[in-house]
Amino acid sequence: MTAGIDHLTTSGTFSLDGGTWEVDNNVWIVGDGTEALVIDAAHDADAIERALAGRRLSAIVCTHAHNDHIDAAPALAARTGAPVLLHPDDLPLWRQTHPDRAPDGELADGQELTVAGTRLTVLHTPGHAPGAVCLYAPELSAVFTGDTLFAGGPGATGRSFSHFPTIIDSIRERLLTLPPQTVVHTGHGDSTTIGAERPHLQEWLDRGH
Repeated sequence: MTAGIDHLTTSGTFSLDGGTWEVDNNVWIVGDGTEALVIDAAHDADAIERALAGRRLSAIVCTHAHNDHIDAAPALAARTGAPVLLHPDDLPLWRQTHPDRAPDGELADGQELTVAGTRLTVLHTPGHAPGAVCLYAPELSAVFTGDTLFAGGPGATGRSFSHFPTIIDSIRERLLTLPPQTVVHTGHGDSTTIGAERPHLQEWLDRGH
C-alpha cells in the first residue's frame, strides 16, 4: 500500500536576528497505518504525537533549522525513539535553539528515505538557509519544500544565513524541473503545484533586484 500524507498546523513563534514573530507552521506526516515519517516537528510535540496515532515513527526530518521548524523535534524524538535528521550546513542555526542536543543523523543531497514502501529523495536547496532541503516523493506526486518555495514565490532571504540568488538557483534547478503536476507542500500556508509556480520565475527575479 502506498503511503498517504497527513497534515496538521501548529502555532508558536519564530525568532532570528533579535526579532520574534507569531507563526503557524505546517507539519507533514508521510506514512501508512503502521509507520510514519514527520517533516518539521514544529512547536507542539503533543499534537504531533496524537496525529501519529500509535504509528511507529521512523524519522523526524528537518527541512531546515529555523527554530519554528525544529523546536519540538527533541521532545518528539525522546517520546518515540525516532532520529532527528538535518543537513549539516544548518548546524549553526540548530545550535541557536538546541545548544545541548545535536541531531541524530545527517541529510545529504540525493539521499533516499523510505517509509511505508514509499521513497522520498532529499534535494539540497540552500538559500533560505544553508542546509535547507526539500523532499521529493514521486509516487505521491508531492514535494515537501519547507520554506524554500511557497504558493506565490520563494521563501524569505532577508535575514542571517540566507541569500536570494542562491534560493532562486535552488528553485530553478531543483524544483521547477519536477513534473508540473507535482503538489508543493509548504512549511507555511497553502499548498500549490510546480506548474502553478513555474511561470512566475521571471517575476521573482525582477522582485529580487
